[in-house]
Amino acid sequence: MGLSYGLFICFLLWGGMGLCYPPTTTEDKTHPSLPSSPSVVVECRHAWLVVNVSKNLFGTGRLVRPADLTLGPENCEPLISGDSDDMVRFEVELHKCGNSVQVTEDALVYSTFLLHNPRPVGNLSILRTNRAEVPIECRYPRHSNVSSEAILPTWVPFRTTMLSEEKLAFSLRLMEEDWGSEKQSPTFQLGDLAHLQAEVHTGRHIPLRLFVDYCVATLTPDQNASPHHTIVDFHGCLVDGLSDASSAFKAPRPRPETLQFTVDTFHFANDPRNMIYITCHLKVTPASRVPDQLNKACSFIKSSNRWFPVEGPADICNCCNKGSCGLPGRSWRLSHLDRPRHKMASRNRRHVTEEADITVGPLIFLGKAADRGVEGSTSPHTSVMVGIGLATVLSLTLATIVLGLARRHHTASRPMICPVSASQ
Repeated sequence: MGLSYGLFICFLLWGGMGLCYPPTTTEDKTHPSLPSSPSVVVECRHAWLVVNVSKNLFGTGRLVRPADLTLGPENCEPLISGDSDDMVRFEVELHKCGNSVQVTEDALVYSTFLLHNPRPVGNLSILRTNRAEVPIECRYPRHSNVSSEAILPTWVPFRTTMLSEEKLAFSLRLMEEDWGSEKQSPTFQLGDLAHLQAEVHTGRHIPLRLFVDYCVATLTPDQNASPHHTIVDFHGCLVDGLSDASSAFKAPRPRPETLQFTVDTFHFANDPRNMIYITCHLKVTPASRVPDQLNKACSFIKSSNRWFPVEGPADICNCCNKGSCGLPGRSWRLSHLDRPRHKMASRNRRHVTEEADITVGPLIFLGKAADRGVEGSTSPHTSVMVGIGLATVLSLTLATIVLGLARRHHTASRPMICPVSASQ
């Protein structure tokens, strides 16, 4: 791929020495050089950044030491040079040394800086040069081919862009009913609605649209554990809403990078545990792309007995009835088990990639036998204790009544002695 690029360089010096030289331009048939100062020459190649720095960096005749020069936030060191060399050379890959990348409408812009950070020599504690930072910028057009070299993709692939900047982070959170804040307590009564919000933080990337590809509920954080209950399947069909539940995606979205949905809480039959974990596979597409069968958010509306998408053409949800979105007759869960799995995240962890499996939980349900200590509800054992207590009270009452009657009878049967006076 032939690349055209531009470079903006200026020195930021401490000490009042302004060295913003008029840029000069040289041509090279292989790699046209960029406008640069006399002290710094930059070449923006296909996958490399080459920086040549004059040891007479300040133009004063006092030479800088190569050991005092580094490139980028990670302080990459220059190539080894001899004492007789007039130049110090850096050769680094575009994604190394902490270089940042920004995507604009027509270009990829890689930014870094050259740093001169002088340190005292030997036992001296003085410096004779200033610290200086030189911003460096390389621009690569996302479209067109301007050379006869082999044609490569006109812009960095999506995965590469995100990994280089590491600003894309997925999250899945339990929210309050009004969606205004994160839910503080993970406890629910059975039958309550759990409000879930999936989100991706895009940083400086192009606008993205988030989708919930698949969701499964399990008793442990392992999404492949048994038993399990599928909530979302077939690339965005909220299949939990097909049952007696009212689970659905919330429409419209608050933002393209956020997707909200509700799930009727439940527990697994024949299992005493009163908690579940929900794991969802999240992914993104450019916001400008029209949703399709592989990238959608569809809810089943019982009143009309039909599937409806949050956005996009209505027919993208037709495959939810047949379960034929993507591979015919194959659910996302089965296809997911066949490929390497991403490391799952706990409730507070996030992933930096174009898709991720995120787990939220545990969701704790009140009302089951295993949670008697929490809810204080009446259980079979409690009923027995209450029955014994009532029987004891009744027995004591009867004993009191019988004792009272016995005392009255004893008093009534005692002979009465009257005093008799003797006749004289």
